Amino acid sequence: MKKFKNLNCVLLVDDDVPTNYIHRRIVQNTNIEVNVKSITSAQEALDYLTFSGKYEHDDTLRPGIIFLDINMPGMSGWDFMEEYGKIDAAHKARTIVIMLTTSLNPDDELMASENKEIVTYMHKPLNEDAFVKIAGKYFEEINN
Repeated sequence: MKKFKNLNCVLLVDDDVPTNYIHRRIVQNTNIEVNVKSITSAQEALDYLTFSGKYEHDDTLRPGIIFLDINMPGMSGWDFMEEYGKIDAAHKARTIVIMLTTSLNPDDELMASENKEIVTYMHKPLNEDAFVKIAGKYFEEINN
């Protein structure tokens, strides 16, 4: 198993439970040692990142990668990014955000490219090769 520095957890933020399940399996099928946390709402993801709400006393692993859907009920991925920008830097240190969406709207891709906290805009579904490339690009492999 490969291990990467500061990549202990992947956070999947998508309101579609089957999509989260598929993406979890894809990440787990790679040769990368990483925990996967699935969350179905943008607000809950913010709570998770800031140790608030039901995560107030939670000391679970912080994500190295957040895969974020755009179109979710209530708070969208864009709403999440607006609030994410306000989070204390300590809560998002060493974390990258990847917009993972089915949106074909070119405005979404343009908005993502203009947001300094979104490193990549990708179309669903995630695949093993893409995940391995992302891990290798943004995280340093640990040689045991």
